[in-house]
Amino acid sequence: MHILTWNCNGALRNKLDALDALRFDIAVIQECEDPGYSTSASYKSWAKNYLWAGKNKHRGLGVFAAPGVELAPVDLDLGQLESFLPCRVYGSFLLVAAWTRQANSPTFQYIGQLWKFIQAHRAVLSTQPTVIVGDLNSNVRWDKWDRWWNHTDVVRELSEIGLESAYHRCRGIPQGLEPEPTFFLQRNPAKAYHIDYTFAPSAWLGDCSAWVGESDTWLQWSDHMPLLVRLNPPNDA
Repeated sequence: MHILTWNCNGALRNKLDALDALRFDIAVIQECEDPGYSTSASYKSWAKNYLWAGKNKHRGLGVFAAPGVELAPVDLDLGQLESFLPCRVYGSFLLVAAWTRQANSPTFQYIGQLWKFIQAHRAVLSTQPTVIVGDLNSNVRWDKWDRWWNHTDVVRELSEIGLESAYHRCRGIPQGLEPEPTFFLQRNPAKAYHIDYTFAPSAWLGDCSAWVGESDTWLQWSDHMPLLVRLNPPNDA
């Protein structure tokens, strides 16, 4: 199964050909418009199998699946957390699409949002196959010594429930030493960071692969590069 995450930086309706070329089974797209309210006939036609969440119809979080991939929303209490979109795939595993943001929180911003999500739903995440994928706006380089919900803390907590970053497993590299950035601040090559992730059950990563789009191609579309991973879930998951 090929799962993609890409912050499209808006106007996804104009970037569909580039996205389709990646041949994904599931795409988690941040900053995309709600197809249900779009005036683009081509976008509405393209988005036949999707879920979407967000407060702004022009920039939300979408999960788009290839024909035949079964998606169903999962009702989890998110409270004031932004932005998560939990859904079930084929009725067999939980996919948590994520786009961690400041969320008007004075304390739990960005990766802190995912930390809070884990605390609230640990029982759900740890008792079924789960994939967490998206723009987390985080990297170990931004850990703070006096904060208990650093990137490192979140990675450790996910490991405790059996989830591992597909990219890091495939590359055989530790968090924070990623040679391939997924984000270029202000599209500046000198401000390159790896902040997009897919965490999946370790047992699904035995023959995984991970691909990051090249800036020469993708900066015309977004300040984020797509991250496409291949997972190997068992037939019954």
